[in-house]
Amino acid sequence: MPLHPPYIEPPLRAFDVTRRYVRVRQCRDDGFVEFDFAIGDPGLSVELVMAFQDYDSFCTANHVVHLSREEAEALDSEQLKWRYGKPGLFD
Repeated sequence: MPLHPPYIEPPLRAFDVTRRYVRVRQCRDDGFVEFDFAIGDPGLSVELVMAFQDYDSFCTANHVVHLSREEAEALDSEQLKWRYGKPGLFD
């Protein structure tokens, strides 16, 4: 008889098209912001570059959720796992 209950996968997060995510990659010296923008799933994003004023308006208009450093690191780890088959590989 096992001492621990069997491992159960957590339920997948529902894909919600009303949720918008932003991950800032870089605030450049020339006044532009490089960032990732995602709808529904922060792991599926596009890279965008906008002037800071436009970026600020874009975020307000889309009611974005800004990813924390921890959330961004978790996404990076997950992408490495898919790319290389193991989390934490950098080469």
